[in-house]
Amino acid sequence: MAARPRRAKSETGSASAAETRPEAAAAASVAGVPADGSYQAPVAVPDGRPAGTPHDELRVWLRLLGASNRIESILSSRITKEFGISLARFDLLAQLERAPDGLTMTDASRRMMVTNGAITSLVDRLVEEGFVTRETRAEDRRTTVIRLTAEGRARFLAMAASHEDWVVGLIGGLEPQARNELSRGLSALRRHLDALGA
Repeated sequence: MAARPRRAKSETGSASAAETRPEAAAAASVAGVPADGSYQAPVAVPDGRPAGTPHDELRVWLRLLGASNRIESILSSRITKEFGISLARFDLLAQLERAPDGLTMTDASRRMMVTNGAITSLVDRLVEEGFVTRETRAEDRRTTVIRLTAEGRARFLAMAASHEDWVVGLIGGLEPQARNELSRGLSALRRHLDALGA
């Protein structure tokens, strides 16, 4: 299934990149670019290139950011329209499906890279809708564990199957060679970042 880890979102439905990925939005802001990757501002160049010519590295980053945000926007729109659920709640369900013994609120917050307050809001909705249960540990009343219900897991798997089809349709539109080159390039980038400890 193609569910992603995922991130903070507005509970009104789909969310902007700034809402869903504060770290990406902050980085874009520092670089002087919008979070959607639509960058046209001049870049200072000390190496003799014309002013306004971005570094290749910056151009690659902006294209990665723009493509990621576009795919996320499409998926968010489709899952809300088809299943009446936000992408943020879907992402939390995906994390819980991978954790049959459940997750503490802190673990869920860490996996989703959002605050405990954001997780609490998502969990409140999912409990209301019958997707999850929320229990306090007997040995530690300060710790709350959330788990998928049987009905919640069945409903999530149906959504995940559609989500996977959508992702395959979006990425599958690339020519095989382009797709393979993109995969190799992204793998190389990930290895490079891992080596930096990023």
